[in-house]
Amino acid sequence: MIRVVVADDMQASLQLLEAIFALEPGFEIAGRARDGRDAVELTQRLKPDLVTMDIQMPVMNGFDATLRIMTDCPTPIIVVSGQDVSSVGFALNAMKAGALAVVPKPVAPGAPGFEEQARHLLTMARAMAGVKLLPRVQPTRPGETAPGARAQRTRARVVAIAASTGGPPALSRILSELPADFRAPLLVVQHIAEGFAEGLAKWLGEASPLRVKVGEDGEPLAPGTVYLAPDRRHLGVKGDQVEVSDAAPIDGFKPSGTYLFESVARSFGPAALGLILTGMGRDGVQGLAALRAAGGTVVAQDKDSSVIFGMNGEAVLGGLTDEVLPLDAIAYLLMQAV
Repeated sequence: MIRVVVADDMQASLQLLEAIFALEPGFEIAGRARDGRDAVELTQRLKPDLVTMDIQMPVMNGFDATLRIMTDCPTPIIVVSGQDVSSVGFALNAMKAGALAVVPKPVAPGAPGFEEQARHLLTMARAMAGVKLLPRVQPTRPGETAPGARAQRTRARVVAIAASTGGPPALSRILSELPADFRAPLLVVQHIAEGFAEGLAKWLGEASPLRVKVGEDGEPLAPGTVYLAPDRRHLGVKGDQVEVSDAAPIDGFKPSGTYLFESVARSFGPAALGLILTGMGRDGVQGLAALRAAGGTVVAQDKDSSVIFGMNGEAVLGGLTDEVLPLDAIAYLLMQAV
């Protein structure tokens, strides 16, 4: 049985969510919260499998409540809001607070679209309730030496990064701490909903002195520039140029971290650095094996600072990593590596 705490300040919305969860066996409403503070207290006391979180609530809003829950008692959270959840800024701010997914608040029963929206919510709820989360580690002072960092034998001429669940805030943290004159290009595969790539680039660019853009096929690689994978396209390199490919998905992923890592391994060999961050699944692990075999360096975000120790955990388990570092130590290592 999946035990759910629903948080919404509107009685009609609480009743709507209860009715939706009653549509499918296996869900139980464990608690009802009318504001953010109540949601935090209920989650701490009842320890549910899932929380659905509205954003606009009195006493404490949903963003702050999500952050508190993820810090004190990590629990899968789906933001269910009547606001424009298709807004990239709204969705990314929810993820930055710790939400695993953002869905629109379903319309009333009988209205056009209700069945589709209700089914989507139930599908997401069942999938997210099984995610094992870790407490959020409070950041240490900026500028500290990366624990365990070692000198790079070959200067990295390119940095390739793969991330999934929890990736946008992790990327924001790392990129915000790199200088504008960072000496290498960075290429990023982030699993995210279709249509969000341009918005993610803008959101990350606002937090970083680096230039952040969606990669375009054939453009030259430039230092101090972050290239994001476009929607439904692989990102890689061909020599000193960006490669955008419509090749088949790899293990169901397009873009794929494995495609990116294998690509930089071929073009840069020992001068490539691969970084794998928080995320579900194991995308990128096969590519990291190729990068390591080519003499490149592999770095993984550690368990304690990850939302989900999945992709990076698989890389560590496979013995592919040279460094396993907390999130707040990664930017320092990258600056030393290039």
